[in-house]
Amino acid sequence: MKQVSVLFVCMGNICRSPTAHGVFRSLVEREDLNDRIQTDSAGTIAYHVGEPPDRRARETAAKRGVDLSDLRARKARAEDFEIFDYVIAMDRSNYSELQDICPSGYEEKLYLFLDFAPHLPEDEVPDPYYGGVAGFDRVFDLVENASRGLLQHIRENHQV
Repeated sequence: MKQVSVLFVCMGNICRSPTAHGVFRSLVEREDLNDRIQTDSAGTIAYHVGEPPDRRARETAAKRGVDLSDLRARKARAEDFEIFDYVIAMDRSNYSELQDICPSGYEEKLYLFLDFAPHLPEDEVPDPYYGGVAGFDRVFDLVENASRGLLQHIRENHQV
């Protein structure tokens, strides 16, 4: 059985995408699917490469039972579209940045994360970096909802 691979992308890979990486990975592990679904995260800029997720993201995740301590920021690359089945942007700005590096023929792999949570009024995961802790809680809530929708989508489309 082919493994399904998912890459979550935000701007710096220290707030939203590592949160999505950790939340989705935890969901996959709880469902005993970690041998069938691979998860990673990246940023569209290289400013934070090698750094752990933002302290507020780590603390918010830890309060909810998700460990982000092993994650380190990296920059998204054109090759990611060849490696991953899903390249998932947190917002339209990063979606546009990813479109710019997407090789021809791989466009169908690019998604907005909240497309997997159509019941939510939001269509983008907001950047909590310049706000307070409440913004990180909101991001976590949105990510949990979209993660459940993404897993359902993968199950329906990949017989996982």
